[in-house]
Formats: sequence, structure tokens, C-alpha cells
Amino acid sequence: MKFTIMSLILLIIFQNNLIGQEKNSSDKLYKKAKQIHEKVITIDTHDDININNFTKNRNYTQNLSSQVNIPKMIKGGLDVAWLIVYTGQGDLDEKNYDKVYKEAIAKFDAIHRLVEVYAPDKIELALNSSDVKRINKSGKKVVMIGVENAYPIGTDLSNIEKFYDLGARYMSLSHQGHSQYCDSNTGEKDNVWLHNGLSEIGIKAVKEMNRLGMMIDVSHPSKESFMDMIKYSKAPLIASHSSARALCNHSRDLDDEQLLLLKENGGVVQTVAFAGYVNIEKNNAYRNAKKVVLEKIAKENGFDILNWKERNELSKTDINIYNNRLKEIKTQANPLIAEAVKKSPPVNVSDFVDHIDYMVKLIGINHVGISSDFDGGGGISGWNDASETFNVTYELVKRGYTEKEIAKLWGLNLLRVLDEVQKIAQEIQNKNN
Repeated sequence: MKFTIMSLILLIIFQNNLIGQEKNSSDKLYKKAKQIHEKVITIDTHDDININNFTKNRNYTQNLSSQVNIPKMIKGGLDVAWLIVYTGQGDLDEKNYDKVYKEAIAKFDAIHRLVEVYAPDKIELALNSSDVKRINKSGKKVVMIGVENAYPIGTDLSNIEKFYDLGARYMSLSHQGHSQYCDSNTGEKDNVWLHNGLSEIGIKAVKEMNRLGMMIDVSHPSKESFMDMIKYSKAPLIASHSSARALCNHSRDLDDEQLLLLKENGGVVQTVAFAGYVNIEKNNAYRNAKKVVLEKIAKENGFDILNWKERNELSKTDINIYNNRLKEIKTQANPLIAEAVKKSPPVNVSDFVDHIDYMVKLIGINHVGISSDFDGGGGISGWNDASETFNVTYELVKRGYTEKEIAKLWGLNLLRVLDEVQKIAQEIQNKNN
């Protein structure tokens, strides 16, 4: 009996020691991660914007509901946000080109108002890697500009230089639908293609972007378009927000052949924290679990949940009324949803870093980066807005990445590509002069 009691006491002591060791180890990793996160430059290459958040009375100096704004960047230690000039896809005609060109210019203007009028003491626009490092050293946050979809360029290639002069340092040639420049990944749904890759004007656009020093973004174009861009570009490419197709079979992700070609090209893939591009099955199970509860609560309250098409048909007044009521329904449903999703948890930071691990092993630490697609559908459990940015660094530290490697993933790889693209542009311009 004495032996049994003594054994039990020793076992408890041993277990407590193990728990203490694990806690100490965890504390050390957390402290290490904090130190690294504060030292490295953290760059998120894809953050969409709503121009309603760029007014005198409502802007990014405030902690808005947007996933990205200055207070959230400060809290999470996000140094650089690439704000996106996005325009949707429409018919390929001059009337629509003119319309979306004006929409694009409005977004450029909104970003410039932020950095030049509303918060010049807090955030500044960068045009190259030297700017990024200088602004970061000053203590201010950094904005860079990317263009998602070349559709608003129309067929006038001189507009590319206009966008460049406004600060655009990368652009994708298509989005959700085939553009005048190239086919989109969306063609995989019906196997209907417009150009079978780049169009003739698309090839010219690639050459013009090379001449200017604007990075070419391959995240939305089709695989054939990607292949053509590899063929015709004299400069490295970037995927501003894509992950590994081997881990998530979605057309927005890059397969191994594309990743290896991107490595050979000297480019970089910015792993994206978009749940549906990280783990489709897990995300669908989570969303379905939430949907069942939300629809039940909505029905009990006599509220109809509309699809996106139905919402877009509402007037501004009606959509505000709808959104406010939906918010009330969600608040009521949240406790039940929290219980329901215990069996179907959301895609999280660990799932996200699995993609980083995979791509680092396949193509090397020098060709992988990080992006969120915040305010454009992105966000995962643990990194659902800029205020939670540190959690990505913490997960990387827990997996054994060194400070040097984390610095590359968080931004140095992307800046290296930008430097090379701009160097090649200078060489092309010198040759043409």
C-alpha cells in the first residue's frame, strides 16, 4: 500500500514537472516569436478596400469593422499593407472599360487621400523597397498599391503607365472572368476559354509592365495564361494571394508544376489566408454548421437570408436595413453557432502554415511569402484581421523557422522580386534610349 501511494505521489510530481517544462517551453517560444515579430518587416500583399472607408469622417485612422486599418495594423504588428485597386469583370467593350476605369481611379484617389490628407503622420505610400525600409524605420505604417484585374485598362496600354504613376506596383491581367488580356482560372468550371492563355494585347501588356517595373500577378489568371506569362516576361512573377493546389484542389491555387516554374522564374508565391483556398472540405463543413444554426434562428425571427444576387438588387437604404437586421440575427445565433462548430472547427493558422511548409519544401524558402486577402473574403481562425498578425509569426516559430527565414517569408522575398523587376525595367529603358 505504501509503495502504491509513493508511486502515485512520484507520478503526480513527474506529471507536474512535465507540465511546467511545457509551459516554460511555450513561454520561451512566445517571447522569441514576439522579439522576431517586432524586428522583421511584415508585409501583407493583398488587402481589398471599400472607398466608403476613405472619407473625412470615416477612414483608416479609426478602428473600423474593416479587417485592415491603422489601429489594427498597430495592434497586430503589420507593417505593410498592399491596398488593392479592384474592379469587377464586365463585357469587353469601350463603354464598360470607361466605366470601370473611373472606378479604378476613384480607388487610387481614396488611397492617396489616406496617405496624403487623413493620416500622413501615421502611414505613407511606398514605391520601392528603399521606401518600405525608410518608412518602416520612421515608425509609420506603409501602404503599397496593387491592381486586381487589368480590365479597367481597356485596350489603351498607356493606361498601364498612368496606373504605375499613381503608385501601382503589381497588376493581375484578369479576375473572375476572362478579360481582354488573358483567360481567368474561372474557365475551369465550364472549360470555356477566350484566348487559351494570353491574348495578343495581353502579350503586349506583359512587355509594357516589364518596361515600367510593375510586377505581374498570376493569382487569378488561368494556368495557360500563367504559362504564357512565364514565357513572355523578362522579369520574375508574383502570385499575390495563392496557396498550394496539392493541399487544396481549387483553381485559385498553384499546382506543383506552376510552383516549380515560379521558382525557376525567380518569383514568389504569397500564401493566402483565404479559408476556401486553404482547406475546402474543412471550410465547407464549418460553413454548413454555421448556416444550419443561422437559418434556424432567422426563421424563428421571420427573417429571410438573401443570396448575394438578391442583396445586390437592394437599394442603399434597404441594404442598410437588411445588414443591421442580419447583424442582430447573427448576434443571437452566435452562442449556438459556437456550440455547433465544435465538431466542425474553422480553418486556422496551423492549416494556413501547412501550405507555407509544403511550398518551402518544394520550391525553397526564397520563393514563398504571406498574404491575407482581408476585406476581400480572406481571414482564418487566428488571423481574421490585421490585429492578429502576430499569430502567424508565432506558428512559424513553433515550427522551427529561424528569424532569417521568417524575415524572408514576411517580406524580404517579395521586396527582392520588386527590386529585380525594377532593375530589369531600368535595363529595358536604358536599351530603348
